[in-house]
Amino acid sequence: MEEKQIFATLEVSDHEVRMIVGEFFNTRFNILKVERVPVDALSYDTITDQDALTAAIAEAAREAGETLGAKIEKVILCVPALNTKRKPVRVSVPIEGIDGVITAQDIKTAVDSAQNVRVERDLALIQTVCVKYTIDGIASRRIPIGEHASQLTVDIDLICADRNMAYTLVGCTEQAGLQVMDIFLDVYAVAKEAALFEQSVDSNVLIMKMERRATTLGILSKGRLRDCVVVPFGVGDIAEPLVEQYGITRAAAVELVKYSLLLNDKVNPANLVHIWNDNGNARRLNEEELFTCVSPKVDEWVDGMVKYCGKILQAGKTTVIITGEGGEMQGLNEVLAKKAGTEVRNYIPETLGGRNAGMTACLGLFYAYKDKLPIAGYTDNSIDMDKFLQSVSYRSRLNKPEDTFTNRFKSLFAGSRK
Repeated sequence: MEEKQIFATLEVSDHEVRMIVGEFFNTRFNILKVERVPVDALSYDTITDQDALTAAIAEAAREAGETLGAKIEKVILCVPALNTKRKPVRVSVPIEGIDGVITAQDIKTAVDSAQNVRVERDLALIQTVCVKYTIDGIASRRIPIGEHASQLTVDIDLICADRNMAYTLVGCTEQAGLQVMDIFLDVYAVAKEAALFEQSVDSNVLIMKMERRATTLGILSKGRLRDCVVVPFGVGDIAEPLVEQYGITRAAAVELVKYSLLLNDKVNPANLVHIWNDNGNARRLNEEELFTCVSPKVDEWVDGMVKYCGKILQAGKTTVIITGEGGEMQGLNEVLAKKAGTEVRNYIPETLGGRNAGMTACLGLFYAYKDKLPIAGYTDNSIDMDKFLQSVSYRSRLNKPEDTFTNRFKSLFAGSRK
């Protein structure tokens, strides 16, 4: 059972709390439970209702725990990439062991030394990322534990984010009865889930994590996260004209934009996409009306993204990845590709049970945390493993075989041998 690890990840978006409980068994990853709890407690840059947010986090943990038969005790948390700042540091560590072999402790020593760098008062150190290891002038991204050397040089990125946002999210999580195992930026988690760091070694990768009220832009280059910015414009803003013009609820309007709006095909006015009751009158909305209503907002979002990313797109070959709730929109990538003149793809996770673009960051937390284990050496799980194994064990059933003809027949032979 030592090979089984169960972790819970937590993301607070601008309209809901997302939690995934997943299991690593040998080399495989399986989702055990997904919880999404709606809550209006976070704008793009401010937590507006800490009590509501705490209650939503507690509800997600409680529902997941009841399903699994074991309480969720610890979570891996991601925070928005608000006011992000990267501080690159290079640290050299002498290898002092008798055999001259690099150990995890040597890398920890380098990391601890890097964390002594001073951080501005309005920022909090969120992550310490070992980007590159150099031995005898040869650089590699692979962790060199077990290799022989007299000195190890480590290039480390200290990733900082908004102090108030990070501390408040951690506080709400702890008030909900959960211990925070580790913290990562949401954009960093997206990059881990979609394996974008590997893609960015040879060309730039631009992440657009589009949620209800904001779009977070993250630029990856040469295998590292370079910079992030949060733009207050999201799926909810594109859907807002439907609320104003037709009186559709915001939740329904967002769903229509995500799953019924066609941006890459010729719309058909004969195809209905929504029927609702308005003061006793049945009202209908077709594809053409939907497109006409929200297309100006789509164009506004596309123009804004091209404006923000213009210098990046001109700097060299760049691939754009749209994910978050906006990754569910059909054809948005094609519209942006034509305007930006570069490759644009939507990213939707392929993991069974988590095939929704909105869950990308929450899934990426598993891989971000798992990659740290060889250095950190953590052995904690997010749940009480003994209770979990008891809840899924069939031993009690095996001790009481069913009263079937086959079992009776077997008992005759067992009795004859005595």
